[in-house]
Amino acid sequence: MAKVYIDNDTLVIEIEGLDKLWALKSRLEIPLPNVRGATADAGVTREPKGIRAPGAHLPGVITAGTFHIDGERIFWDVRDPAKAVVIELRDERYARLIVQVADPRATVDLVEHAITRSAT
Repeated sequence: MAKVYIDNDTLVIEIEGLDKLWALKSRLEIPLPNVRGATADAGVTREPKGIRAPGAHLPGVITAGTFHIDGERIFWDVRDPAKAVVIELRDERYARLIVQVADPRATVDLVEHAITRSAT
């Protein structure tokens, strides 16, 4: 699971627990101007993942780490699809961050509010 919060003008994603081991990351920091938006999307886990490099993918158990598909790099950390949030990025190493959070709706609201505020 991931903890998502805003620190000044930066979106911070902290990977928690053993997911750090599977995802091979513990923290991601993205400047808010590079965040395009966020959506809660339980169906995203049914999409093709692409090539895993590095990370873990056990269908129905966990998808974590960096995946490459259609020329894009996507970061995953999801065990429970019902709690998946997709964060779209621009001009970053990753095109999307797909993470499991405790409260998807609150996380989407947090991200959307922060990028709206940073754009003004």
